[in-house]
Amino acid sequence: MHHALHLAARASAEGEVPVGAVLVKDGQMIGEGWNRPIFDHDPTAHAEIVALRSGAQTLNNYRILDATLYVTLEPCMMCAGAMIHARIARLVYGAADPKSGAAGSVANLFTASYVNHRLAVQGGILAEECGALLSAFFKERRRQS
Repeated sequence: MHHALHLAARASAEGEVPVGAVLVKDGQMIGEGWNRPIFDHDPTAHAEIVALRSGAQTLNNYRILDATLYVTLEPCMMCAGAMIHARIARLVYGAADPKSGAAGSVANLFTASYVNHRLAVQGGILAEECGALLSAFFKERRRQS
């Protein structure tokens, strides 16, 4: 999660919402990402999606079995769906997202009866640090407006 926080800070430095993600399998980092939708002109370039794409390329497979995704912010519905399709085993996130969180804050796609894959979810890891980075970013944005 510390590396994910470092990646989130990188996103912030690039003017993106500070979210970072690290994908780990068998104790090895196989993918990483930070928010890049503005820079990449891609609404799907959330940190989780970037990390999943990187991991899939590393494994040469769109199925990322037995992997854990560490992300600084509770995933949205799009990212949650991608994790389910990738068949990752576990999600660990930092701060909850009360506006669009899909791991329990607004909805919980991971426990929905209609999804075909279940993964373990653990939230609140380094939540204060993750939340502080987001709060500082948006406070600065409001100050600049």
